[in-house]
Amino acid sequence: MRHDILCSGFGGQGALTIGKFIAKAAMAEGKFVSWLPSYGPEMRGGTANVSVVVSDAEIASPIVSFPNVLVALNQPSLDKFGPEVKAGGLMIANTDMCPNKLGRKDITEYYAPMNTIAKEIGNEKVLNMIAIGMIIGHTKMVSYETLEKDLSAFLLKKNPQLLEMNLKAIKHGMDLVK
Repeated sequence: MRHDILCSGFGGQGALTIGKFIAKAAMAEGKFVSWLPSYGPEMRGGTANVSVVVSDAEIASPIVSFPNVLVALNQPSLDKFGPEVKAGGLMIANTDMCPNKLGRKDITEYYAPMNTIAKEIGNEKVLNMIAIGMIIGHTKMVSYETLEKDLSAFLLKKNPQLLEMNLKAIKHGMDLVK
């Protein structure tokens, strides 16, 4: 098993955080992992993306040129990276920021209004957790239980209310791809 993941969006949307939590969960499950962020000097508002490789075997390079999993949180990300997704791969896009669909027939495409759903959950910042739920719901690369444990350790003392919203967002994302 090997997943070459690319998550991309504007700085502040949580693309790097998607990669971080997937990578941490995969490490906790004993998988080989690489995490390589890329962002411009603008940070918030500029473009940001992260390459994550999750594998059962050692990883030779952390660079993901042709992902088999793409998360596009905005239209520029979908336009730039969508054509590079490997045939048979998975593409997840935020329709609130991606008005134009990719329309490839050789990959699985999921579209969801992540900003809208996150607002309904209670905080627009959890939109990245919806994407995580969609990734793990479709690929099963890591378990929900592992993510829950990691998020709990990270947020329980710091912000328990945000923890509940994050977990709800992950579950909602998983439901979107059933």
